[in-house]
This record gives sequence, structure tokens and C-alpha cells, in this order.
Amino acid sequence: MSETATATSTPTKPAAAKIHDTKYTRNQPYSSKVLVNDRLTGPESEKETIHIELALEEGMAYTPGDAVGILPTNRDAAVEAVLQVLGFSGTERVLDHYKVEISLEEALRTRLGIGKLARGSVTQLAKLCGENCPEGLKALLGQENKAQAEEYVWGREFIDLVKEFPGIVTEPQQLFNILQRLTPRMYSIASSQAAHSDQVHTTVRVVRYTAHGADRQGIASGHLGERAPVGAEMPIFLHENNAFRLPEDTSAPVIMIGPGTGIAPFRAFLEERQATGQKGENWLIFGEQRSVSDYLYKEQFLSMEKDGLLTKLSTAFSRDTHKKVYVQDRMQENAAEVYAWLERGAYFYVCGDASRMAKDVETALLDCIAKGCNGTLEHAAEYLACMKKNKRYQRDVY
Repeated sequence: MSETATATSTPTKPAAAKIHDTKYTRNQPYSSKVLVNDRLTGPESEKETIHIELALEEGMAYTPGDAVGILPTNRDAAVEAVLQVLGFSGTERVLDHYKVEISLEEALRTRLGIGKLARGSVTQLAKLCGENCPEGLKALLGQENKAQAEEYVWGREFIDLVKEFPGIVTEPQQLFNILQRLTPRMYSIASSQAAHSDQVHTTVRVVRYTAHGADRQGIASGHLGERAPVGAEMPIFLHENNAFRLPEDTSAPVIMIGPGTGIAPFRAFLEERQATGQKGENWLIFGEQRSVSDYLYKEQFLSMEKDGLLTKLSTAFSRDTHKKVYVQDRMQENAAEVYAWLERGAYFYVCGDASRMAKDVETALLDCIAKGCNGTLEHAAEYLACMKKNKRYQRDVY
């Protein structure tokens, strides 16, 4: 477990007062320097989660709840492998998406998504063959074969496609029709600028897996995990998220549900409230697999609890008990207290996995409300709808 101590600057005005810098964008990113790249999870963890700190230029501003956009590059080995399979040298000249002439090697490294295979790439490759399309490729086309195509692309990369169906790509420029753009990855900001004036922090799970006999990794998380040491340059930009904000009333209580890397914006929220002297109560519910290896920012949160900034700190480590316990279970166990906080005007926040966790948390929240007011789930749904209308229920899910 590593926790980086960073000097705290003089408290600034509340984040809402900041004017966001628009000089740098996804098309014109800022070349930031990596200041810290530390592993947060222990060696025995099944996950590799890292803490990244990046330098900002004076004038670049963000608010807790915002995201940092990171522009990754494809691994040199992956680029070389694609060039080899296609029979190109990499020195060939191509026009990028903005009609700027660059080498094919640069295009494959910085412009084109050669990682995770998309169904659209399969369709575009088939268009190149016309009537001479291989039967195996034809079987993946059309709405009627959607399920088969989805199964085919899962866990595969572009190189797998062109290995299986060679000789179709004959001109380097054709790759711009076949492949998707290499797009920025957005990560929730894990810091407050009131505490770190010239930095932006984020929390990243490095994705690694084996599929179809090959080791794979996430494009951006793999870049950060393997090729972004301290001192390295990283193209970034800041992205506003006005739908995920601390209460304007700084005395309002907040409940934050952040399993895994969903903890990131709540570290930012807590640092902001601490650095600017906000008096509202704070309840954090964090979940992961094991307390010994997966308790992200443990020392910082325990210190915040000791100092009274964290009014309540609840954890759910699913692999530490015989019966798996998740953040929604902690909510159910404290249903009366959750409802009491809501009745005092608490804002409720959720960050993390959209597919399952966020739905389970909402179901648990409805149960807490129904139990608290001795009402029905229909009444609880009306209560929650009112919270949403008043921006007291906010989600940042992905």
C-alpha cells in the first residue's frame, strides 16, 4: 500500500468559483509530466490499481467531480506486430483524420485503435474484399449474424482479424477506414486543486487478461501501468462534469458510495472539503476484495476519520468473509442511518461500475428509504425522484 504525501497549499476559494481553462483540448492536449506513479494494491491482490499524479500548467483548473482525459499510445511491440502481419515497413506516408501527412508507424502508434476489436472493423474489412470475401468473414456480417460477430470480437484485437483474413489490406491508407480512432480515456479526478494547486491525480485499474492464447492489456491503463514512469510526458486535458458536484451549501451532509476505482472522485470531494474548511458531515462507503491488499488510500481515509472530517467510514471487503459483502449490503445494514442522513438533507453520490453495482446501490437506496419512512417502494421511488430533481442524487458510472 503506498500513499504519497503532498504539500498542501493555502486553501483557495470553493471550486465552484473556478474558471475552467479551455486552452487545452482532446485535439490540442497539454504535455504533462508524470510526478508520481505508485501501486496502491498489495502484491497479493488480484488487481493492479495505481495512483497517478500529473503536473498542470498555471491556469489549468478543475473542480472535484471532473475528469482528466489521457491520450495513450499503442505499445511499440503491438505496432511492430501489425506492420509485420500486413507486410508494411511503417515508413509509408498516410493522411491522418485531419489530412496531416504522417508515417504509417506514427499512425498505428498514436492515431488508430489496434487494440480491442470492434464489429465495425470486421464490416469495413469485408467491404474491401467485395465479392471475394472469405466465407468465414461473410459469416460475421449483417444484423442476422450480430451475436456471432459479438462473440468473435470479444477478447480479440485487430492483429487477430488480419492474421485470420490476410491479404485484404493492400494500401496503408485503408486502415483509416477499417480502424476506429485511438481516443482519449477519461478518468475521474482523485484530487482537489485547493490541496494540490498545480497537480491533477487519478486512480487507475490496470487491465490485463489473456484471451485467444495471447496476453492483452487495456490501452490507456496498460500505458499508465507500464510506460508512464515518473518524469515521462503524457498528453492530457481536463473535462468538466457539471452533473457530479459537491453541494453548493457547504454545510450539507454527503454520502459517497465508491467501490474500487470509484473511490477517486470522493478522495477529491473530501480533500476539497478539508482544504476549504467545509463543515458538512461526510460518510464514505468503500468496497473492494480484501482489506489487507485492496484498501485504496487507507491511511489517508483513516486520518480523515480520526480528524473528524469523515463523520462515518464504512468498508465492505467481499473476500474477507465467508459470505460476500458489498457496498449495498453496508447500506442495508445501516438503513435507518442512511434515511436519517437523507432527511437531514444529505446528498447521495455513486461512482463506479454501471452494469451492476450502480443498479444494486439504487435498489438498496430505495429499500433504505422505504424502511425509513415505513412506506412502499412506490413512495420510495417518488422520494428518490425528488432527490434527483434537486440534484441530491448524483451518479458518475461507466
